[in-house]
This record gives sequence, structure tokens and C-alpha cells, in this order.
Amino acid sequence: MERAFVQENARERKRLISLVDRLKDEELNLPLGNDWTIAIALAHLAYWDQRSLFLIRKWKKSGSVEFSPIDTEVTNDSLLFLWRALEPRIAANLAVSSAEEVDRELKGSPSDLISKIEGIGEKNRVYRSIHRKMHIDQIEELLKNRSST
Repeated sequence: MERAFVQENARERKRLISLVDRLKDEELNLPLGNDWTIAIALAHLAYWDQRSLFLIRKWKKSGSVEFSPIDTEVTNDSLLFLWRALEPRIAANLAVSSAEEVDRELKGSPSDLISKIEGIGEKNRVYRSIHRKMHIDQIEELLKNRSST
């Protein structure tokens, strides 16, 4: 039987792929608030999936799983200028490729590693779906509201 996180990650990854496929280039520049656009939110997703990917690889290699603290607000604020510099379509494509890569890595990870990661309170490293869903829902709500006006 497949582990729940694999199914949940796949569901949200498929939603992400569908969203990116149907977004027009001009929609990628729509504002989401707080100086963010759809493209910036997608670049943000790519970064956090990549961070999880590299932590998982590090933990696999070392055999030791340790909490990896980070100030998310400072990280997001400090990366904003880089995310703005990306071509919007590149940001969208990076979100998809990063999701695919981290999901593949997680799916192939041994159960004991997954248990250790969850055991240190890093469930969001395994359930990438949680973060993706939040931003996909936000983007879809914006697009829905835009089309109904």
C-alpha cells in the first residue's frame, strides 16, 4: 500500500501542473498581495520544494535526521528580489519540476527515514502537498474572482 503522503503530494502536484499548463503568460503577473504575483508564489513553491529535497538528500546520506531551523519570513523576504528577477514562465516551470523532483525523492525514501523526519516535527518536509495546496488554492481563488467580474 502506498503511503498517504505520496498520494497527497501527487494530488497537489497534479493540480499544480494543471494550473501552470492553463495559466496564460499575462496571468502569471497578476498580483496576489504583499508585492507577490502568481509567478512569485510559484517561484516560492519551487524554492521550498528544493529546500526540502536537499534536506532529505542530506538526511539520507548522513543517516541522521535533525531539525533544520529557518526564519521563513526573513527567507521569503530576502528571496523576493530573486523571484521578481525570474521570467514568470520560468518560475512556473521551476515550481513543477521542483515538485516532481522532491516527490520522486520522497516516494523512494525508506519508511524509517520518513518516520524520523516526521518524528522531529518536520511533517511539512514529507507532506509537500500542504504548502502547495495553500498557494494553489490562493491562485485559483484569484483567477475565479477575476473571471466572475
